Amino acid sequence: MPPLILFGLVGAAAYYGYQRLQREATRVVERNRRSEAELRTGAQGTLKRGEDGVYRLHKD
Repeated sequence: MPPLILFGLVGAAAYYGYQRLQREATRVVERNRRSEAELRTGAQGTLKRGEDGVYRLHKD
């Protein structure tokens, strides 16, 4: 029975790690897309509209 619990914990940790890896990869890809678009257009940053309606530079 203890090996089954151990395999379950290892499996859960592997699943959690994989999900975190996917989230981080998505974030990096989006940042790279923004960077490439800024280089293409010659922009010096990406503006994002805040809750108060004011546009500010987007922070990663």
